[in-house]
Amino acid sequence: MTEAHLIAEKAAPRGRFPHVKVTENSIYVSGTSSRRPDNTIAGASADELGTTHLDIRTQTRAVIENIRDILRTVGADLSDLVQVTTYLVNMNDFGGYNEVYADYFDETGPTRTTVAVHQLPHPHLLIEMQAVAYLTTPSASPVKDHRA
Repeated sequence: MTEAHLIAEKAAPRGRFPHVKVTENSIYVSGTSSRRPDNTIAGASADELGTTHLDIRTQTRAVIENIRDILRTVGADLSDLVQVTTYLVNMNDFGGYNEVYADYFDETGPTRTTVAVHQLPHPHLLIEMQAVAYLTTPSASPVKDHRA
């Protein structure tokens, strides 16, 4: 059985796809950013002169927390991740991203691939991550509040 879910408490996808898809033992999390449900972006601000400030550390933390929240809706957690793919707009942000990533994972965590991309769907986004998790006990669809 395969189930796809939209999570009401998360930013709506900018396209026709789910936040998460669950098969018998696998969980696939769509590309996730630091965008909030109100469409603001964690780690993006502007000062009184309109100068934009983008913070890779704040955005990375928000992305990982968003993935954690999504996983929890289907009975999983970050410890269930087996693979993560990260897309960075600028490899100069790799150090800050890697620093925050290490707050959550070590060498026993998920496998990881990090690539540079030309751009993401919003100019203030520095990072997006997609993930795959494995459930040792098949999910009984514990999603509480989904739209699909």
